[in-house]
Amino acid sequence: MASVLVVEDDQFVRSALIRHLTDASHTVRSVGTALEALREVAHFRFDVVILDLGLPDLDGSEALKMLRGITDVPVIIATARDDEAEVVRLLNAGADDYLTKPFSVEHLSARIAAVLRRARTGGGEAAPSSVLRVGGLTVDPLRRQAELDGARLDLTRREFDLLAFLAGRPGVVVPRRELLAEVWQQSYGDDQTIDVHLSWLRRKLGETAARPRYLHTLRGVGVKLEPPVAAEGEPPR
Repeated sequence: MASVLVVEDDQFVRSALIRHLTDASHTVRSVGTALEALREVAHFRFDVVILDLGLPDLDGSEALKMLRGITDVPVIIATARDDEAEVVRLLNAGADDYLTKPFSVEHLSARIAAVLRRARTGGGEAAPSSVLRVGGLTVDPLRRQAELDGARLDLTRREFDLLAFLAGRPGVVVPRRELLAEVWQQSYGDDQTIDVHLSWLRRKLGETAARPRYLHTLRGVGVKLEPPVAAEGEPPR
């Protein structure tokens, strides 16, 4: 089972979450403010954080950015905000998943289980002992390190999982449904989740969707990773 930090200022909701998570054999700590949450993650190790956005001292989205500055712990956002732009902003800020209130305890349990599976397995099926090489890109699943042309890439856990999964299948178009199932461990979900993480990954690979080098999206089909095409007169990589 997992060690869970619940960050929720509504005492009724907070008590219900604590009771449910405890009944599910999780170890639970809880706080009602963003600053308390930052202190908790600085002093204790958690497997997952459930973060409410409507906190009294600091907006949860700002708290998320601060959390990401000190820890890579999976964060599930619990929010009453269902605006599409807000969801994208949260994913860009480093959220691992989100739930729109009200939600059932069963739904929360399923999301926690999926996040924990991703964190523990690292996503993807590539052999952990093999180093993957695609052009100037090197991915080491065992050490969870990636380099581009000899320079270390600073990737989040999810970015690395996505890159490693695609690098294990160079040149193969991977359907979005497969990415959700294998990298996110979800049987369904929003394509925006994939698009946001692909956008992050592209920036770190020095490319854009309009000018791709390694990551290529085939609209309505899927995504593939392959070595860049050498410019005329240059040796292939």
